[in-house]
Amino acid sequence: MITLVLIAITVLVSWQAWQRPRLLDRLMLWPPAIDRQRQYDRLVTHGFVHADWQHLLFNMITLFFFGRFAEQLVTQMIGPVGFVLFYLSAIVIAILPSYLRHRHDARYRSLGASGAVSAVLFAFILFNPWGLIFVFFLPVPAILYGVFYVGYSFWMDRQGTDNVNHSAHLSGAIYGVLFMLLMEPRIAGHFLSALMNPSF
Repeated sequence: MITLVLIAITVLVSWQAWQRPRLLDRLMLWPPAIDRQRQYDRLVTHGFVHADWQHLLFNMITLFFFGRFAEQLVTQMIGPVGFVLFYLSAIVIAILPSYLRHRHDARYRSLGASGAVSAVLFAFILFNPWGLIFVFFLPVPAILYGVFYVGYSFWMDRQGTDNVNHSAHLSGAIYGVLFMLLMEPRIAGHFLSALMNPSF
């Protein structure tokens, strides 16, 4: 499965980057390197490196549970290569607002697959709004989790008090929804119908 391949590559690259700090520095998003050295690949490679095991595991566990569902949907619409392009483009689209905001900030750095994982998660929520997402072992309807996720990410992004790129979470979530609707507009009707008929 493509999702498992993406997870394996991300784990391998992250692990190698932890062993080789210079590699980590080269792969993470650092705006001056893009502007001055034209290292545009950083817009993608930052999604394959993580700060630590906790950061990596959270993203990869989420990708494992929801990526397989999104992969199946996207593959049915545009083929397996389409899912790869969806994931890679989500990495880029999710980071663009942060990159543009910090384009001239040499102190800014970002890394992690959170933006793409958010896109995958919200593709699932769009198709199955009443599916259950387990938060600290407690089942929460996907649509409620999505509303809380967006609200919390927006609020924390405005606060700017931690080292989490909440902007990428928001951008990834929006992109995941828009991508699915663009590929199959009828999903909007399916979402509204499912939303009006709760089923756990």
